[in-house]
Amino acid sequence: MAHLAHYREAHPLPFVFTHWINLVSMLLLIFSGFYIHFPFFPGFMGIARGLHMFCALVFVANCLARVVLAFIVKSAPAGGTRKLEPDYKSFLPQKDNRHQLGAWIKYYLFMKKEHPLGGKYGVPQKITYVLIPVLILIMAFTGLCLWAPTANIGPFAAFNELMGSIMITRIVHFFLMFVFILFMFLHAYLANVEGLAPSKMMFGWKEHGGLVYDPELHNIVGEDDLGEEEHK
Repeated sequence: MAHLAHYREAHPLPFVFTHWINLVSMLLLIFSGFYIHFPFFPGFMGIARGLHMFCALVFVANCLARVVLAFIVKSAPAGGTRKLEPDYKSFLPQKDNRHQLGAWIKYYLFMKKEHPLGGKYGVPQKITYVLIPVLILIMAFTGLCLWAPTANIGPFAAFNELMGSIMITRIVHFFLMFVFILFMFLHAYLANVEGLAPSKMMFGWKEHGGLVYDPELHNIVGEDDLGEEEHK
């Protein structure tokens, strides 16, 4: 099956910026986090801790900004269309995704060659993208439980006591980092399993021709090869 066209309307520029910020801050968090746990060269611990806290603040703020922007910025609800609607609707149940969870799971498990035709995000994606902000907040909370200036403050101290020791909190925080690493690899693979057009869109804001989809008819209505004049 030919692929849907990738239009900029699906990922407006503010979301491209937040995606870049997410990537850079997450990579720096992972690097500094590994160093804090396993210092693999001397004389960098103070910088690593400062970098880790700074990137954590940026990461959380960027996540909150992305959630707010979802209610302000309009985007295309599906690939292959330039029609716009409030972006938050792309994360809610859509007619385009109705009864598709099983089909998407089969596709991800290589039991189905083609993914269902529907909304911009598949059902598993919607579930993941809704849970990720929650996971980020949990990660931030456990991080503050470990940070010396806040570790003895009310809820953070109470959580460490609930865990039994600050070391167990550290293990939980470290484990959650691997959840993010796993998410990054799965996200990169699933986004580009049919080609690099999604990454070219998210990192270079470059459109890619393909099938045209009408979200009102829930069907393919044509094809757009994005003529040379549109590339200029």
